[in-house]
Amino acid sequence: MPIFYDCTPAPSPRRARIVLAEKGIAHEVRIVDLSKQEQLTPEFRAINPACTVPALVLDDGAVLTDNAGIAAWAEAVQPDPPLLGTTPLEKAQVASWNSRIEGECFMAIAEVLRNTAKGMVGRALPGPHDYDQIPELAARGRARLPHFLDRFEAHMQGREWAAIDCFSLADITAGVALDFAGWVKVDVNEGRPAIAAWRARLAQRPAFLL
Repeated sequence: MPIFYDCTPAPSPRRARIVLAEKGIAHEVRIVDLSKQEQLTPEFRAINPACTVPALVLDDGAVLTDNAGIAAWAEAVQPDPPLLGTTPLEKAQVASWNSRIEGECFMAIAEVLRNTAKGMVGRALPGPHDYDQIPELAARGRARLPHFLDRFEAHMQGREWAAIDCFSLADITAGVALDFAGWVKVDVNEGRPAIAAWRARLAQRPAFLL
């Protein structure tokens, strides 16, 4: 059985946790407490030298250490329900929106949090190396986030799901990202009814309660 290294509050492993749940892939869970910097211990470095979660150790010993790899593996071993699209166009649309959400939304929030949080002083980027916080990056991230949210609100007008006509990986990425915005005290629903309605649909999915 695969072993999934998780940290329950953190958004990045939550994305993989939802993928595994939506796919119904059985796995063992081991918690890595980021607040105690357990990701930097020699034991975890031996599993993932990048010192990040999620990490998924497969039955053959191979280790997947990012959301893209875990999602691709999960789709291959358990095609139903599909999360990456079924037609060439759908696959392209899911990949495009997933990338856009990561770069324009997730990263904007991370710029704010990692460059302002007291607990991240000297640890402004995840991984094995220490980096100083840069206040200007926090300001840029806070400016970028509403720009994305307004574009996403316009995109979601009259739509049920983010990328294609059914639930996909793009919805997982966007749903976790917009929950993550609460960490920097941004109410993504305010003045955005289409986003609010879409998030309500996500909240009805059991995997999003994990």
